[in-house]
Amino acid sequence: MKEKNGHLYLLGGMTVLLLLLQIFLISKNHLESGWDMQVWSRIAGKDMEISKTETKKIALTFDDGPHQKYTPMLLDGLKERNVKATFFLMGANAEKYPEIVKRMSMEGHVIGNHSYSHIELSAVREAQACTEITKTNQILTEYTGKAPEYIRPPFGAWSHNLDCVTSMIVVLWDIDPLDWKCQNTDQIVKRVVPKAEENAIILLHDSYETSVEAALQIIDKLQKENFEFVTVDEIILE
Repeated sequence: MKEKNGHLYLLGGMTVLLLLLQIFLISKNHLESGWDMQVWSRIAGKDMEISKTETKKIALTFDDGPHQKYTPMLLDGLKERNVKATFFLMGANAEKYPEIVKRMSMEGHVIGNHSYSHIELSAVREAQACTEITKTNQILTEYTGKAPEYIRPPFGAWSHNLDCVTSMIVVLWDIDPLDWKCQNTDQIVKRVVPKAEENAIILLHDSYETSVEAALQIIDKLQKENFEFVTVDEIILE
């Protein structure tokens, strides 16, 4: 009888181990595939819940483009990673490279206004500021087929008395690594990644190779930390 009971205990133990192994493999596959779901199992009358942590939204934004060489390089990297970004374009640069602007739009990126010639809008007369904005809006609308909804004033300097932009949404930023100044890929990455948090807006420029390289490294690192890169409308309007 003792020998029989021993066999029963052994079989029972092996059954529990097999159940645990099966649950581990199923949950591991679900988590690695990026599913936000719960796997439920019942062992010895108890519920076991295995869940994946929710993703955190964050937005990459780029000013001053498009650049003839580095913006296409950036677009290639974003496409490879299936990431959408927001570009605040200067009207003067958009006029030079309309095909790049059209590509941005076709690939699902959000395009905003960054003035025509990168002047400080709050330091000039209202008529001049409005010309900078409306001229750029006309250019971007012509190339993309839709009017820009978002504007980022150069230097973050903004006047709330501009009647020409009453329907536009001003977008500033939360994280600024001064990439245009240091032009060092590693330094840019180190200035951004530790400060990343949910619903943050990162400011970069697609006019420098170091900034483009840093942006792609930032994406790779933060995706491993469960960040989801979105366009600014998903952060501002939600």
